[in-house]
Amino acid sequence: MPSQQQVHWSQLKVGVLVLVALATLVGLVFLMSGNTGGFLTGKLTLVSYFENSAGLKVGAPVNLEGVTIGTVKGIRIVPERKLTPVEVIMRVGKQYSPALHTDSKSSLETIGVLGDTVVNIDSKFATGPPLQNGAELKTNETPNLSDVIKSSQGTIEQLNTILAKVDNLVDSLNSGKGSIGQLINDPALYNKAVAAVNEIKELADGMTSGKGSIGKLISDPTFYNRANTAMGNIEQLTTQINEGHGTMGKLLKDETLYNNLRQSTDNLNKILADVNAGKGALGLLAKDPKFAAKLNDTVTNLNTLLDNINKGEGTIGQLAKNPALYHHVDDLMQNSNRLIDAFRQNPKKYLTINLKIF
Repeated sequence: MPSQQQVHWSQLKVGVLVLVALATLVGLVFLMSGNTGGFLTGKLTLVSYFENSAGLKVGAPVNLEGVTIGTVKGIRIVPERKLTPVEVIMRVGKQYSPALHTDSKSSLETIGVLGDTVVNIDSKFATGPPLQNGAELKTNETPNLSDVIKSSQGTIEQLNTILAKVDNLVDSLNSGKGSIGQLINDPALYNKAVAAVNEIKELADGMTSGKGSIGKLISDPTFYNRANTAMGNIEQLTTQINEGHGTMGKLLKDETLYNNLRQSTDNLNKILADVNAGKGALGLLAKDPKFAAKLNDTVTNLNTLLDNINKGEGTIGQLAKNPALYHHVDDLMQNSNRLIDAFRQNPKKYLTINLKIF
């Protein structure tokens, strides 16, 4: 029969074994629950508000730049918040607090296409002070898979409409409707196109062989030689002009012409200044009202004289308008011509001198 000391020793060993088993079990449960940071590390409680939980569950990981730093401890609906009614309570390791700032953003992300939803904290560009326990972490909403499908539904419908229109267009083209349909199905149009291509080919062949004006222009070197000669002459002419040869060269290079032109301009300016000052005949004509009045009277009298002549008044008017004077002058001229002819034929007749002596 075992002694009492052995019984106590056995009970002690069983108690120690049970305590070790319980500690191991608690540690496993703690690790399986997703807690991070160790047993003795403090925790930091954070709150974020989302429009939709997107399938997020309690115990889901909380990641910082992809590294798990805590877990989701609670999810509930807050009716007072109309736009973001989903409250997510997170607990993260306090050792990560230096990396969490007041301007850090939290978002819900899905691991893979159909994976679990996790909370991801973005602090890449955060520069604010560290978060305190119980602080609210601003959210950065990202569309989930259902939102993407809903938003793409309208695009899919529009795409279906476009495909239906394209299908109708293809049917119309296959049935020979429209210009493009005729182009695809009508052999006459194809034959015309082939004929046009053949004519273009013949035209190109003729041009290559030097036929026609364009062919001569392409194949005959005479035109090139003439153009080259003309360019040479132009270059030579330009050189002579730049050197001051010839009239154009003198015009561009000789300062004498410039000086003469400047002197002429100065003289013209002086003449205009004298005219504006009332000097000389032009000055009096432009500035003196008496002279202008006399000139006006003279022009008026001349106009009156011309009117009288046109009316046939006076000697000059009779001379201009009376045909009798014209006939008299014409007869006088004819008689003078006859007298001169007769004198030339028989000058003795008119030069005979009769001498009588008493």
